[in-house]
Amino acid sequence: MDTNAVRVRNLHKNYGDARVVDDVSFDIERGETFALLGPNGAGKSTTVEILEGYRRRSGGEVSVLGVDPARGGRDWKARLGIVLQSAGQAGEYTVREQLRQFAGYYPGARDVDEVIAAVGLEAQASTRIAKLSGGQHRRVDVALGIIGSPELLFLDEPTTGFDPHARREFWGLIRGLKHDGVTILLTTHYLDEAAQLADRVAVITDGGLKAIGPVATFGGEDARIPVVRWFEGGEMREVRDARPAQVVREITDRLGAEPEALEVRRPSLEDIYLDLVGEGTASLPLATAPAGADSEGARS
Repeated sequence: MDTNAVRVRNLHKNYGDARVVDDVSFDIERGETFALLGPNGAGKSTTVEILEGYRRRSGGEVSVLGVDPARGGRDWKARLGIVLQSAGQAGEYTVREQLRQFAGYYPGARDVDEVIAAVGLEAQASTRIAKLSGGQHRRVDVALGIIGSPELLFLDEPTTGFDPHARREFWGLIRGLKHDGVTILLTTHYLDEAAQLADRVAVITDGGLKAIGPVATFGGEDARIPVVRWFEGGEMREVRDARPAQVVREITDRLGAEPEALEVRRPSLEDIYLDLVGEGTASLPLATAPAGADSEGARS
């Protein structure tokens, strides 16, 4: 069996003379949680819709679970789970009734009550969907996405509108699906969510793949050089340096005391992402950098 659930090579999508996806290539391994990030209009949603079989590509090769999505039939679609940003559940049905209806569409559907328990809606199983809270509605969306025992689950902005507590509960649900072996393609504007859930991250900007790699090393060593911040001379100062302890000693020696509001922080995934899309702090002074360190991830 192919170890990749998704294989994309030189993907293009044009609308007239406008190219919205430009030569994108990446793989997603089976059982992996893969976060596809990018600003609005970057080509992210178009790429995902091509993988789901909802949109035709203009060029390149795409394989999803061993099938070209442009030719995927009913059997192939039954192997996918799709959770859109907003769904249109029938509000007059109860949670259990809606799931039973959807379970009938799949040859290998999961047990309805097991799915209800998995998404934490046991207490609401007999409640009409119209009476659920926003967070509970989202859990129904996920329940409908996994009722068919999908091999690959698409999650599009799954926690938009959640409060912090609900988001963290939802993360636990996604981790449980990963533990069950489900491959997950996640799109989100919450960079902490991608950092918490994803094994690897890819960033699309202007239709092209800007960077790709594991969360722990994303962006390469240069991007992860720590930032030292302190207050001096009536202003907040900061510098990036691969040897932050030495920087702190030098500042302390110069001032004769520990600097005020001292902070040493390694750039987060959000910091690196914002630099990649041109909204970050790439202009910070770089005092030193490790020899031979190269930024990971070139445009494909």
